[in-house]
Amino acid sequence: MGAVRIRELQIYHPSNEVDNDYYIKRYKERGVEVSGLLKALGRDKRFIVDDPAENTLTMAVEASKKALQKAGLTASDVDLILFTSQTPEYLLPSNALKIHSALKGDLNTMCYDINANCAGMLVAVEQACRTMMGNPRIERALVVGADYLSVHSPDQPVYHSNFADSAAAVILESGTEGRGFIDSVYQTDTAVIDNSLFPAHGLSNLYREEYTAKDAQVQFTPFDDSVCVDSAVDSLKILLERNGIAKDAVGGFLFSQFSVGNLKLVSERLGLDSDKVFYVGDKYGYTATNSPFLALHDALQDGKIKRGDYLVFWTVGAGWQNVSLLFQY
Repeated sequence: MGAVRIRELQIYHPSNEVDNDYYIKRYKERGVEVSGLLKALGRDKRFIVDDPAENTLTMAVEASKKALQKAGLTASDVDLILFTSQTPEYLLPSNALKIHSALKGDLNTMCYDINANCAGMLVAVEQACRTMMGNPRIERALVVGADYLSVHSPDQPVYHSNFADSAAAVILESGTEGRGFIDSVYQTDTAVIDNSLFPAHGLSNLYREEYTAKDAQVQFTPFDDSVCVDSAVDSLKILLERNGIAKDAVGGFLFSQFSVGNLKLVSERLGLDSDKVFYVGDKYGYTATNSPFLALHDALQDGKIKRGDYLVFWTVGAGWQNVSLLFQY
């Protein structure tokens, strides 16, 4: 059984950059103060779709094209396309099939979508790796994570002012170089299962006369988002200890970009070198399903991570579910 490694990673985001002042002014006019929230979560700028022709799917296609081109591959070289989003453009057909069509993929390519909310791309990468490890006929996988939450939460301060729009595409490849994907840990606690809902009243109620399209927008009940920190610390300890890897041997920690405060809490409790914990949530905003991969993308661009480095990923999805992965890059 060969290793499954990350061959290529590329991202795409809209060109429209929006800073904090826009949201502070917008919500102040409504009697809502968000400046403290933005500071606590570590926001500065983010990229937001402002073109009606752009959406989750178009962003995913663009990121995929960039990844294939950079890797010197075509879609016919890909055996699996796995797409993840909590704001997919389509439920029928799958967005993975739409991506396959746009890229002109091969007849024998496996395609499907998953949704694990903000944990989606870590889950998708882990599942793709395990599929490849169990099926030698799948040599390459294209895993794409994209979210476009700004259109679904225009009146929800926490979501609207913090979340941003983007896509990330990873090409996974079987081979003999390095260890690649090593292990994963999941921890699930549904204590806040109904605090984030979309569509707010469920799909089955979408067309009932008493509801409007606006009623379907994201419904959020605030809670202490640091509830996931204990689980994150525990799962990351398990991940490293059972694989015999010391924290100092890790080249990069790619965590959820939702809250710089939570990122620091997890890092401090584990005693991590802050220079190896990468935060880009001030540059891109919180991009939900793919946020750890935007951190990896910039760390690679800046030369802070190199081939052979151990990488630790962690994020949390609504509901909530902690997911952590261990790779050798």
